[in-house]
Amino acid sequence: MNSHEQSTTSRLHVIDALRGFAIVSIMLLHNIEHFDVYFTAPGLSDWMYTLDGYIWDTLFFLFGGKSYAMFALLFGLTFFIQSNNQAKRGKNFNPIFAWRLVLLFGFGLVNSAFFQGDILTIYAALGFLLIPASYLGNRMILTLAIFLFLQPMEWLNLSQIVQNPPAAIADPVSWTYFGKMSEYISGDSMVATWIGNLTNGKKAVLLWNWENGRFFHIASLFLFGMVLGRKGLFEWNEKNNTFWNRTLVVSLTIFIPLYLVKNNLDELIMNDAIRRSFGTIETSWSNLSFMVVLVSGFVLLFHSKTGQKILSLFSPIGKMSLSNYVFQSIIGSSLYYGYGLGWYQYTGATYGLLIGILLSILMGYGCTWWCKRYKHGPLEGIWHKLTWIWSH
Repeated sequence: MNSHEQSTTSRLHVIDALRGFAIVSIMLLHNIEHFDVYFTAPGLSDWMYTLDGYIWDTLFFLFGGKSYAMFALLFGLTFFIQSNNQAKRGKNFNPIFAWRLVLLFGFGLVNSAFFQGDILTIYAALGFLLIPASYLGNRMILTLAIFLFLQPMEWLNLSQIVQNPPAAIADPVSWTYFGKMSEYISGDSMVATWIGNLTNGKKAVLLWNWENGRFFHIASLFLFGMVLGRKGLFEWNEKNNTFWNRTLVVSLTIFIPLYLVKNNLDELIMNDAIRRSFGTIETSWSNLSFMVVLVSGFVLLFHSKTGQKILSLFSPIGKMSLSNYVFQSIIGSSLYYGYGLGWYQYTGATYGLLIGILLSILMGYGCTWWCKRYKHGPLEGIWHKLTWIWSH
């Protein structure tokens, strides 16, 4: 393995800040979505409905399909950092990592009970790909990552549709399961909601991720993140400064035409089935290219004097990303679901955004307080102890 030894302090600081930024963006999205309770609150004024629409579109433009991708990229990067640290001590990290993934899957199941849109279980399952990949060279890893990024299964599906276009387009299978959500999420039983999320909800989310090509992109981003770690690209020097500047320009240049195509697919492709399949590919590429814009812009801004003071505020949140991800699901479901306060009935995207901002500020203060007193976040501490339980 050809790896670079990074500056631990600067690397971890910018990575924590970036991870914290991703957590906050997820918090804002989940709140305007009412944590998957899609409901238009009645009785609001016309201007409020208009404002809700603008806020919804803006937040999804900025973060929809990008936040999970940032986490996936950082997941692969973190795997390299941990593996590299253990290698310096003469230890093979892969068996330990496999056990960590099993534990992460457990955290994900707990999180899924409160919020069916959980991503931890998917990361845990796909994370096993990193173990055999760790024995490959960078060129082979990049080849595999690009192949996965291109969405091979959807291209196969598209080729079949082009050859035999269906007379009518069927709804995605996931919609059947999403349609059953209101039976338990809007109800007043916490247990029924947990059961519904872990059964019907889990099927809906897994199918939706498959239908939108996210399994391939998550695996691809894991591999790209690992290569970023191997290349030492988060260590700040003149060479890497040039890399991130070029990455920002290239990703923005790629994103603009992709976004224009995405917004004009109805005029460009008349057949519904072909448009849906091609749109799945094109939208995923568009989202990931903008995610790279966000990451490269964040890294560059972080290393400016003014930018670092502001963006460092995200670092404590990022250090406790697992805890924050699970806790926001617990808090969000308590606020919006039927067994809690039922706020989904009264809040639109504007109020959801304000609630999300308030929760993010409180989360920032709470994490700052915690990090000054403890080495790990609450769930991170449990994860750490269980990870190394067999070595004591």
